[in-house]
Amino acid sequence: MSEMREIDLTKSVKYDEADIQVLEGLEPVRKRPGMYIGSTDKRGLHHLITEIVDNSIDEALAGYCTQVDVVLNKDGSCSVSDNGRGIPCGMHKTEHKSAVEVVLTKLHAGGKFGGEGYKISGGLHGVGLSCVNALSEWLDVTVYQNGKVHNQLYKRGIPQFPLRTLGDTTQTGTTVTFKPDAEIFETLEFDFSELKSRFREIAFLNKGLTISVEDRRGEEPVKESYKFEGGIVEFVDYLNKTKETIFPSPVYVNVINKTNEVEVAFQYNNGYNEIINSYANNINTEEGGTHLEGFKNSLTKIINDYGKNNKILKDSEKLSGDDVREGLTAIISVKLTDPQFEGQTKTKLGNSEMRKIVADAMQEKFGTYLEENPTIARELVLKSITAKRARDAARNARELTRRKSILESTALPGKLADCTSRNPEECEIYIVEGDSAGGTAKQGRDRVFQAILPLRGKILNVEKASLNRIMSSEEIKNMITSFGCGILSEFNEEKLKYNKIIIMTDDDVDGSHIRILLLTFFFRFMQPLIEKGHVYIAQPPLFKISISKDKEFYAYSEQEYTKKLEEMGNPRFTIQRYKGLGEMDADQLWETTMNPETRVILKVTMEDALEAEETFNTLMGEDPELRRKFIENNATLVKDLDI
Repeated sequence: MSEMREIDLTKSVKYDEADIQVLEGLEPVRKRPGMYIGSTDKRGLHHLITEIVDNSIDEALAGYCTQVDVVLNKDGSCSVSDNGRGIPCGMHKTEHKSAVEVVLTKLHAGGKFGGEGYKISGGLHGVGLSCVNALSEWLDVTVYQNGKVHNQLYKRGIPQFPLRTLGDTTQTGTTVTFKPDAEIFETLEFDFSELKSRFREIAFLNKGLTISVEDRRGEEPVKESYKFEGGIVEFVDYLNKTKETIFPSPVYVNVINKTNEVEVAFQYNNGYNEIINSYANNINTEEGGTHLEGFKNSLTKIINDYGKNNKILKDSEKLSGDDVREGLTAIISVKLTDPQFEGQTKTKLGNSEMRKIVADAMQEKFGTYLEENPTIARELVLKSITAKRARDAARNARELTRRKSILESTALPGKLADCTSRNPEECEIYIVEGDSAGGTAKQGRDRVFQAILPLRGKILNVEKASLNRIMSSEEIKNMITSFGCGILSEFNEEKLKYNKIIIMTDDDVDGSHIRILLLTFFFRFMQPLIEKGHVYIAQPPLFKISISKDKEFYAYSEQEYTKKLEEMGNPRFTIQRYKGLGEMDADQLWETTMNPETRVILKVTMEDALEAEETFNTLMGEDPELRRKFIENNATLVKDLDI
């Protein structure tokens, strides 16, 4: 579809030391790092890179940067380079030091607080370079600007010398190299895979921008580079690559004026799941906001209006938002001068005007698209009607279940062995593979706070099933009833009866498949369970090493088993290799896998939702060729697989 441009975004011309305004000092950061970067674990560690890259992206949004390069160095440091204008190097009038030093030593100092440095910025509430500097063992900054190369070194936020000039140059930009401080962070190991995913996302959102990430820590350097001239249209294509689509290509909506830009790309597929990612100034607004509301409301209205105007829908019929979004993949990206985010985490956009701006853009572009493509429009309305009928049937099935439960002696599934405690905070439920292991788990558990729900074989693959069929599955109904929190739009965390939902399956191919099926169900129908940290995977031992009746050890991996044998110095011992949960008696299962004092359980997180989306589509979707390639490429890693 063609773009509608009212007035191009005005490039900022003026950007010098006068634009650097100071809001507060740097001292609190090292004392309370969690307040500024969220945590000092892996997530907080990666946030340091994000803060620096965001500055480069702001330069790209202003029209001055086309290339960003991230390098993970052998010494544990990270370098971020761009070809933007470079941090201003002149003397700051009120601080009496270089603007570079102001930016690196004063919290909330930068060109985004009332100056003319940036019209649009994703870092408005960010903690910026100063926070990275404060939390680094050392940081080196090199600025290429006005024909000169400038450099300064810091140690734990303290400048080691004033900004110095090293020589002449013809290039412009900034390079920041920093080493995270071991006194601050729990881990210093950057995750190359996680960074790749984030930078690919950034490249999708900024058409024409090249962003690369290189890992030089191994024997051979590994580098990935991303550039998408199609922007979010290519993003939708990427998300739909494993699916059969309805539109020949994504619908693209783009409106630009003085203070904001709206970009929307979306496409329908023949699946049942809805994927909508929304962004504001490149920030993933995970909780949505006004731009997402505008898109959803307008999409529902446009399809309903078309259906009624063309006699596909009866006057009394009305499609809901859930009906028209079944099988939808969409990216909503807005860029605005004064974004208002709810909370420091910036996960929900609050600018009320964006609701109407997005809705108006959709009405003009998508309304016209449907009128110009009547065959596709009719197919889309009929698809939504089919979704409505399936949803009504599923709702009736749920209501029938509720009515029955009132008359029956108990609303809980017959196979559920519930716990006696009614305090959800201390309760947990084990989803166990098979009746045999379920029986052992029931005997071994602590009945006060541990519930057991055995599953009969493999549950339905919800990635390829309609809602009506899913709601007819006995195993899925048992889980929904047991958890008590509902699914999809009816999900209510306050009604969740168990703080921990623990998947416990055998360590074999069937067990792995059941885990994936369960995680697919949670991801698609109870995603807040994962987002709020309620889902875990049990880790039963692989080996039991017995030296005597009173001296036994358990090993939970091949590596731990080998290490244990080396530590024991080869005394006489016997080894038992567990092939399944059923090979352990109740006491062993409690001791190794269920006792909170001694067990190991893995928390399932949403840290990389985009990768999870792609993985579930690949493993559980319709395309067997993609699944075969995934298995071939990852077969050697299966022992270390972690979702």
